[in-house]
Amino acid sequence: MLKRTLLALPLVALLSSSLLAGCDDKKETAAKPQEKILRVGTNPTFAPFEFQGKDAELTGFDMDLIRAIGKQMGYKVELHNLAFDGLIPAIATGNIDMAIAGMTINEDRKKQVNFSVPYYTSGLIILVNPDNNEVKSLDDLKGKRIGVQLGTTGAFKAATVPDAKVVTFNNSDEQFLELSNKGVDACINDHPVVAYYLVQGGKGKMIGNVMEEESYGIALKKGNDELTKKVNDAIAELKKNGEFDKIHKKWFGA
Repeated sequence: MLKRTLLALPLVALLSSSLLAGCDDKKETAAKPQEKILRVGTNPTFAPFEFQGKDAELTGFDMDLIRAIGKQMGYKVELHNLAFDGLIPAIATGNIDMAIAGMTINEDRKKQVNFSVPYYTSGLIILVNPDNNEVKSLDDLKGKRIGVQLGTTGAFKAATVPDAKVVTFNNSDEQFLELSNKGVDACINDHPVVAYYLVQGGKGKMIGNVMEEESYGIALKKGNDELTKKVNDAIAELKKNGEFDKIHKKWFGA
């Protein structure tokens, strides 16, 4: 009986040692800080701001910028591909923390979301087919078929044209394709998006001057002033340390 008890002692010691080691491991694991995630919505059909590059990777000016902002804030950026008109509802329901998608800051949207400081100044332009010599200004689109992207300021502008038939598309690629196929007489979209489309070999010509100068901002949940301030501070720091200019030069040149 004594022998059995003595033999059991090393086993008890071994088990105790293992349990203590296990406790130490758990403490070490628990002490590791969890990675902070920033859930960002976008609509990657708006080159050169956001689009799908090689292997469906999301790329563009906005994508480089938001990754730099996340890094500056100490967050890992998790991108979510959503329809443009679904971005603000997704913010409101908490499915994403913010959205960056060439989104114009306007009074209607400001009632629904917080906006960061402006990070890009843009404007609208008219695009027609190369052989179209009738359209020379917005007034010439009266009674015409105008292609626009759903939920954009281009769509709002087209709606002001008398007797025009406004045809909406989910993204700018569909919009430009319909113009090329002469399903619409003209498109209204943001100037840098149209310019990039033409530089990349798209067919068409821009008409008139840039309309409705507008600023892009990052949208966040209404009332989330703390996160909005962090984003604004990150943008300010990126402009101060030269990273913002580096990203801008990459996509738009000097």
